[in-house]
Amino acid sequence: MKRNSKIFVAGHGGLVGSAIVRTLKSKGYKNLLLRTRKELDLRDKKAVFNFFTKEKPEYVFLAAAKVGGIVANNTFPADFILENLEIQNNVISAAHECKTKKLLFLGSSCIYPKLSKQPIKEGYLLTGELEKTNEAYALAKIAGLKMCEYFKKQYGDNFISAMPTNLYGENDNFDLTNSHVIPALLRKFHEAKIENKKEVILWGSGKPKREFLHVDDLAEALVFLMEKYDGESTVNVGTGADITIKELGILVKKITGFQGKIVWDKTKPDGTPRKLLDISKIKKLGWKPKTKLETGLQKTYQWYLKSER
Repeated sequence: MKRNSKIFVAGHGGLVGSAIVRTLKSKGYKNLLLRTRKELDLRDKKAVFNFFTKEKPEYVFLAAAKVGGIVANNTFPADFILENLEIQNNVISAAHECKTKKLLFLGSSCIYPKLSKQPIKEGYLLTGELEKTNEAYALAKIAGLKMCEYFKKQYGDNFISAMPTNLYGENDNFDLTNSHVIPALLRKFHEAKIENKKEVILWGSGKPKREFLHVDDLAEALVFLMEKYDGESTVNVGTGADITIKELGILVKKITGFQGKIVWDKTKPDGTPRKLLDISKIKKLGWKPKTKLETGLQKTYQWYLKSER
C-alpha cells in the first residue's frame, strides 16, 4: 500500500474498524474511504456495487459484521448467519468485480472446533464440532474466509484472512447484557466500587483460561498483513499467552480500585476450558504483540471512564 492508496475500511465505527483507522492514520495513510451504515448498508448488494464502481477502492479491510455476546448469538442465529453472509458476499464479490488490489477479511477464533487441541493452529479448522451457542456466526465467518481462499484459487484475487483471539480496548461495548468478558468485568467492578458494594458475583469457577489481545495490537497486525502477506491460508492473531478468568477478575478488581471481595457462582457454566491460538505463523512473518494485558486494561478502563462522562 502507498500512503495515497484508496483504502476502504468496512465497519470503521466498530471496535476493530476504528482501531484500523487510528493505525492507518498514524502510519501516514491519508486516502481512507469511510462510510457509516446510514451512508452505505453493506447488506444492500446494489448499494455496495455502486459504491465500489464509483470509488474503486484499491485496498479493503473487511471488519464490518453483526456481532454480539452468547445471549444474542443464541437468541437470533438466523439474523447472525444471514446478515454476516450478506455483508461478506456483497463486499468480496464487489471487490472481485471492481478489481480491488487486495482485501483482508476479518474472522474470529470461534471458527475453530469447541474442543480443539491447544494451542489452536490454523490447520485445525473444520476438524471438529463448533460451539453451539455461536455456531451461526462461526459458520458465516468460515464461509467468508473460504470465499477469500476460493477467489484467490479460481481468479487469482489477492484476498487474505486473519483470525483474531478475544479482543478488548477503546470503542468496546460495555453493555452488561451483551458485552464480552473484559468490558463486562470493568463495568461491573467499577459500578460496585461507586455503589460501595461488599462483593461482586462472577459466573463459574474462574478456572477456564482465555487469551486477550488489545485491539490496537490487532490493528497493527492487520496493516502488517496487508503490507506483507499474500498467502492462501488464514493467519491467527493473538498474544500466544492466556490467563484464567479468576486471575483476570483479580486484575480488573485491582485496576478499578474495588475494595470488596469476589464471589464465584459455581452454579453457572464455565464454557470451554481453554481457547489459545497458536501464533507461530504470524511471528515467523515478523509481527508480535506489544501491549501487556495490565497496561491494555488500564487504557481501556480510562477510555470507559471518559466515555461515561
